[in-house]
Amino acid sequence: MVCLFSAVSCGSGCHNHICVSVMQIYNRRTGACFEEKEYGAGALKFLYQTFVGRCLLKTIVARPWFSRWRARYQRSARSGKKIVPFVEKYGVDMTAWRGEEFASFQEFFTRAKNYATRAAEQELIAVADSKLAVYDIREDMTLKIKRCVYSLEEILQDGELARKYAKGSCLVFRLSVDDYHRYVYPDAGRCMRSWRIGGELHTIRPISEKYHVYCRNCREVSVLATEHFGEVTQIEVGALLVGKINNHGAKEFVRLQEKGYFDYGGSTIVLLIGEGIEIDEDIRQQSANGIETQVHIGEKIGICKERIGDK
Repeated sequence: MVCLFSAVSCGSGCHNHICVSVMQIYNRRTGACFEEKEYGAGALKFLYQTFVGRCLLKTIVARPWFSRWRARYQRSARSGKKIVPFVEKYGVDMTAWRGEEFASFQEFFTRAKNYATRAAEQELIAVADSKLAVYDIREDMTLKIKRCVYSLEEILQDGELARKYAKGSCLVFRLSVDDYHRYVYPDAGRCMRSWRIGGELHTIRPISEKYHVYCRNCREVSVLATEHFGEVTQIEVGALLVGKINNHGAKEFVRLQEKGYFDYGGSTIVLLIGEGIEIDEDIRQQSANGIETQVHIGEKIGICKERIGDK
């Protein structure tokens, strides 16, 4: 039996049969949805939905050392032959880099570009080119992402910090392999503290939902005191074949300043915000229907009508 699911869960749980992930993404510019091409769909189904694959996942593939080993090839000159086929297959916009040569696939994948925004200071911006979904944080400090219920304390491994976001929102920026893999700060401010949480490296696709990836994967947490949105927490989450999260470690920063970048693979950034910040209605509506919204760095995604200030 084949189960297709996109905007709404199929309801069967998808645990006892093959489930093909068909991701519907909302394009704000056209007002229409499009179907996302899944990178390595066959390999993911083998790893997550067969006995042999799950054994390999547990013992080898989801281990950080495997991603580091794979990264060696991505940094080699031989990997450069993958660039043109990859750009053509996934329709990567190379306008900003036309005429530029890359020594390896890793160099292409982590390419840099300039950032700009038309958003006003009190407007919240997207921190990455990605597919965005927003989730409400419940009073008991849990939130439901797709079909999994997460404890915020499990994600942060800090109960006191988790309680600060009661009744706030959780923004999940999912970067697929065709997205630009550098990310920025949402506002000017300073970094109050940061830490790394070790773990495994599972895909962030729906096929891995039962693994509770946001509290099992390697991740880096930064608590940021911002000028316009108060205290926010930004979490970079590693994923399958993403062996390294590269943060620049700035203590003070301005809006749109680059915070870091991911090595090769799909990745995710989780942004926790408190009450008083309104996410744009179209993003909220699509999220309520289980559909992610395509956003770009610097794009307005919300607003804080009253300056919260540092806390």
